[in-house]
Amino acid sequence: MTTATLNSEARDTHRHGAVLDDAHVGDIKGAFGTIKLGDHDTRPGLSAKLKTLLAIVGPGLIVMVGDNDAGAFATYGQAGHDYGTKLLWTLLLLVPVLYVNQEMVLRLGAVTGVGHARLIFERFGKFWGAFSVIDLFILNALTLVTEFIGITLATSYLGLPKVPSVVMAALIIVAAAMSGSFQRFERIALTLCVGSLLLIPISIMAHPSAGAMTHGFITPVLPGGSGQMATVMLVVIGIVGTTVAPWQLFFQQSYVIDKRITPRFMKYEKADLGIGIVVVVVGAAATIGLGAVAAAHLAGSYTDAADVARGLTVYGGRVLGDMFAVALLDASIIGAFAVSLSTAYAMGDCLKINHSLHRGVKQAKGFYAVYAGIIAFAAVIVLVASDHVQGVLTVGVQALAGVLLPSASVYLLLLCVDKEVLGPWVNNRKTTVFTGTVIAVLVALSLVLTGSVLDQNITAGQIEAILGGCGVVALGFGAWMGVKALRVRRAPDYVAEVIDRSGRDEWRTPPLEHLGQVRFSVGTRIGLTVLRGYLAVATVLVAVKLVSMMLGH
Repeated sequence: MTTATLNSEARDTHRHGAVLDDAHVGDIKGAFGTIKLGDHDTRPGLSAKLKTLLAIVGPGLIVMVGDNDAGAFATYGQAGHDYGTKLLWTLLLLVPVLYVNQEMVLRLGAVTGVGHARLIFERFGKFWGAFSVIDLFILNALTLVTEFIGITLATSYLGLPKVPSVVMAALIIVAAAMSGSFQRFERIALTLCVGSLLLIPISIMAHPSAGAMTHGFITPVLPGGSGQMATVMLVVIGIVGTTVAPWQLFFQQSYVIDKRITPRFMKYEKADLGIGIVVVVVGAAATIGLGAVAAAHLAGSYTDAADVARGLTVYGGRVLGDMFAVALLDASIIGAFAVSLSTAYAMGDCLKINHSLHRGVKQAKGFYAVYAGIIAFAAVIVLVASDHVQGVLTVGVQALAGVLLPSASVYLLLLCVDKEVLGPWVNNRKTTVFTGTVIAVLVALSLVLTGSVLDQNITAGQIEAILGGCGVVALGFGAWMGVKALRVRRAPDYVAEVIDRSGRDEWRTPPLEHLGQVRFSVGTRIGLTVLRGYLAVATVLVAVKLVSMMLGH
């Protein structure tokens, strides 16, 4: 295929699809290979397919490994410290949730060529779009602070001075993205992903009980009985909140677009996501197991991830503790990469400015300013805040993440059932029902977490009442939808709807100006209004509670 033909194809994709600009159309330049524009993966043989997979690998792996960040280390470490390996089963329950959520996101990215925030604004309007982005920016800023808290914990344990360590980490994180080379950034990010596998040899050296680990995976229990239900539920919600986060949706969709992945390579991107989920579950399980080992050799209550390093040092010597601290440092840096990029991509979508790692600083000043600015903000907060404030912020991120869990998933589902946006790539019924069920569960967990933040003495009975009430509402809504669907099917002019999936490898979302805004039904509008109202009130109440805690009340 000639250069002129390739350039013509790039122009056609840009002109006839929703793709925003020419930075998002062209060769796929991955860390481990390049796929030329116009190469449609028609070459036979395992070797050719492996080369294609290596070139595609990146978005799914980075978003998943970035999810095992400093906050995750703290949460998983606490789960292991307090309950040993008894909560490992929660990780297996989260696997289908992770896959379905992120698969919908990568589908949106590959088919639309438009970032998550921009798509929400264009399809749902500024009112609903503002809510989603405000949630993201607040939560991302606080999450990034926890990444730098993780950096300080790791470097302090390794005997490095605080200020130079934070400044150096911030400079490295900024410099890695500002080279104007997508491929260079991805190579750095994937090197850090490989570094996350350090948890495997650490686990081999610490050898937590294989029997206890296996039992924890296959036996769902809430340890402690009804008297400890409130405390255990908060840890479980913390695991859910740190594993399923809003920034993941915004990051992966924009990163898929920035990497120029199209629907033709969907199966490879799904494989990339699958690899990432395996890595994240292995890492999470290893951290919980190491937390259990550390707890047996460390007196006192759990405070932060550095406690795990200290316990491992008592158990197996300084090298073991140092290795865990290095793994924590690696996790914090890659988490900072992903969260910062998620914010910069979303801001670029909102302000409609150039936002691509393929562009240099001069061509995307606003994009890189947001990226560097939020990193600088987090670094300064960590340098000036007291240990007490940092501890409250760490708790605050987990609380807000839990409270805001349902919001991003609702918008995601609405986009993925929109035929005008996804055409032949729209959700099937099973995916839609599963996602709706997940959202209902997330709303229930969000209510429990909000109640626990406002009343730290929340009882098992109150938690059961909240979960039971949500269950009744969900069943009622499901029955109403079933009756409504039955009435439609009994109508004389009813024709069973079949989605035509033919030709979907070439199908792209029409230009945004041709789509317009979707018109919500009365029921959808009421549901969104109720959800947004609850989330707004809950966020304010949680924020007030956290400020009160910072002030020592």
